[in-house]
Amino acid sequence: QSRCQVSKISAAPDMFFPSPSQAWISGIRAGSVTSCGNHVKASCCWIAFNAEAAGVLGIVPLECEDGGKRTISQLCCHSDVVTDFDFSPFDQLLLATGSADETVKVWRLPESSQDVPSSAGLTLGPGGAPVDALQFHPTADAVLASAAGKRVTVWDLGQQQPLTGSTRPLTVSSVAGSNTESSVSCALQSVPGHDNNKDSRLLWMGSSDCLISVGFSQMREREVKLWDTRKLTGATLTMALDTSPG
Repeated sequence: QSRCQVSKISAAPDMFFPSPSQAWISGIRAGSVTSCGNHVKASCCWIAFNAEAAGVLGIVPLECEDGGKRTISQLCCHSDVVTDFDFSPFDQLLLATGSADETVKVWRLPESSQDVPSSAGLTLGPGGAPVDALQFHPTADAVLASAAGKRVTVWDLGQQQPLTGSTRPLTVSSVAGSNTESSVSCALQSVPGHDNNKDSRLLWMGSSDCLISVGFSQMREREVKLWDTRKLTGATLTMALDTSPG
């Protein structure tokens, strides 16, 4: 377990309002990476973001030090673009990164503004295709899912090997782990999602049996769909937002 703890904020009327030096982080040189994954993530200790250089993440302490000044460090992760990254919910210093170089790497960050590691603690792959998305499981420690091309792999980081894997008919752009420990009636379910081949995102609705997805319709409308995994024959609710090329 990490010794980093979530900052406690008192309730009104003694609500805490950060000063401008605490609320803003200046001097960021972020990259404009095109990928299915995240471009910024935070744990209780660190903020990570895509830097300008390919294969590099910027690492910034979440808490202010030295009178409100934050030191921006660089984590040289991969030989190609970092496409997605995620912090472990069980260990706030554990960071997983995926890349177009077809590998997944796991890093242990320091507890404070010390030197970031020069090498990964664990490297998985290459998997034969660029890693498009990855996510730690929210309720199972040391379990990580990654999507590369048309294949989704669930890794056991303790054993440093895959637990399971499956190949889909189309490229996978998003993965999500359920917060519930309830069993499912069948090992695998499949249903057509969004009709457009643009990137989509998937998210479990807390500890329920429902999923929410965001994507594009055949008419290029941005849309949100609600899915019930207990009757996964189609979307329970579809809501169109607007028409946009982005």
